[in-house]
Amino acid sequence: MLKLFRYLKPYIWQVICLVAAISSLVWTSLQLPALMADIINNGIMRSDLDYVWGTGVWMIVLTIFAAISAFLSNFISAWLGARITCDIRADFFAHVLSLNIAQIDNFSTASLITRTVTDIFQAQQAITMTLSMGIRAPLTCILAIGQAIVTAPDMTWIIALAVFMILFFAIVIMSIVMPKFKVIQKMADRITLLTRENLTGLRVIRAFNNEKLEERKFNRTNQEYAKLNVFVDVIMSLENPLVSLVFNGTTLLCIWIGISLITKDFAYLGNMMAFMQYAIQVVMSFLFLTMLFVVLPRASVSAKRVNEILETKPKVTWQPETIGKPDIEPSVEFSHVDFGYNGAEEKVLRDISFTAKVGQTTAFIGSTGSGKSTLINLVPRFYEATSGEIKINGINIKDYSEKDLMRRIGYAPQRGVLFAGTVKSNILFGAPDADEERMRLAAKISQSEEFIKKLDKQYESHIAQGGTNVSGGQRQRLSIARAIAKNPDVYIFDDTFSALDMKTDAKLRKALKGITQNAVTLIVAQRISTIKDADQIVVLNQGKVVGKGRHSELLKNCQVYREIAKSQFSDQEFKTEMKAADKLASSKEVKNA
Repeated sequence: MLKLFRYLKPYIWQVICLVAAISSLVWTSLQLPALMADIINNGIMRSDLDYVWGTGVWMIVLTIFAAISAFLSNFISAWLGARITCDIRADFFAHVLSLNIAQIDNFSTASLITRTVTDIFQAQQAITMTLSMGIRAPLTCILAIGQAIVTAPDMTWIIALAVFMILFFAIVIMSIVMPKFKVIQKMADRITLLTRENLTGLRVIRAFNNEKLEERKFNRTNQEYAKLNVFVDVIMSLENPLVSLVFNGTTLLCIWIGISLITKDFAYLGNMMAFMQYAIQVVMSFLFLTMLFVVLPRASVSAKRVNEILETKPKVTWQPETIGKPDIEPSVEFSHVDFGYNGAEEKVLRDISFTAKVGQTTAFIGSTGSGKSTLINLVPRFYEATSGEIKINGINIKDYSEKDLMRRIGYAPQRGVLFAGTVKSNILFGAPDADEERMRLAAKISQSEEFIKKLDKQYESHIAQGGTNVSGGQRQRLSIARAIAKNPDVYIFDDTFSALDMKTDAKLRKALKGITQNAVTLIVAQRISTIKDADQIVVLNQGKVVGKGRHSELLKNCQVYREIAKSQFSDQEFKTEMKAADKLASSKEVKNA
């Protein structure tokens, strides 16, 4: 928890003002009992109304001053708490974005959402309480005990007894509830995960009529979460009656002991009344401290979860400036690249080597789990290669600055992702400085222009979060348009054409050829028809390159590629493809001869 207080550094003057306001509040609050004792002893006891009125006016002035100080202290502490948590949340969000995909997967999206919202809110409450009560309570306690000793030294043991009882009850309560706080936060993670999972997969749940099953899963977790919260709340609710018992017992003891002392000296009445107020202030201070000690353990659990993210070092480190001068002519080169997930026994990719040249399309195909998408995600450094070297334009990607590398890559993911905004803002997401002509060209090439023109406001039409108000194919085409608008050196299409029909797929690939002459194009595909005309096809099987060449060459020379083709073509189509491959191979032999 203390680590989060480093965010106070930019607000040091506000902290000084807070300490000043709290000190003023404590000082004025402690003057009032002394003035009341003075009124009783020197005014009421002597029937001096002028003294009573004069001292009373001074008490009113101090009360007003205390109210102003209380307002300022509460306002500043709340403002500081809000500002600090705003800074924490901003740093947290920025840090999450700096982590690579594998690290984010380790924490899980649901947990990151809970930490961003719930955990930081818990920390905010603790910070606000610490800034106000953490300063005010100890200061009041120390000064009030000092004043109580001066006012009525014979009764100070009552305060010691009350403090002992408060601390005893607080320790017992905290020892019971503290272990539960961590469990509660984990249960909150689980609820967030289930909610997100069910909302995302709602169509599948309904299609398989499994609403009741998912309800039972959610209700189990929800009931456990509710039981834990009820248990904690019940234990915490014991604090109020126990504190009331201590509070009332302290008052009765003060009156009982005070009356026995008044019988010896009636002038002791004012001192007794002042001591009672000082005793109450001490008890209340310890009450506030115990409340703080109850809040802090729960907040410390949340703070640890927040710090766990903030202290996680990104596995991908970037150069501040690109080292070396990239070639003018774009290229992508893999040299003996391996990749494996942390803790995994086997590598996902092994000894991958190929070169993709400018103006050429390099495609990747293979069975499910062969490592196609993983390979393509190494290029923008979403994952970091375990060994080997990846070069773009002749320079190792590790020698690029993040900004320089990303501006050279146009990426269209397997699942089209759109952001809340407009059609225009989504197409120009990676190229905000691109002109309207570039935007319209990107829409035209990606085959998005036709459906955009049918929208009410065309390019200014609203896109809902996640693109839920457009179809899957339209989302995919806008995702492709976003990559095209960037005008990069390297185009990456990660199975991007899978959501398109065959006709749109063919038209889009034909249109792409016109703008990729000065760039490298990398395509991951499941359908051979999508990559049939590629200049180079890399066939993957179990993380290894088992074939490399053009379509006709691979049909002749690569068993894995031939099996994929046989599974996708009809018998007649496969025979036709094989005949064409044989004819092409024969013509090349004749030419070479």
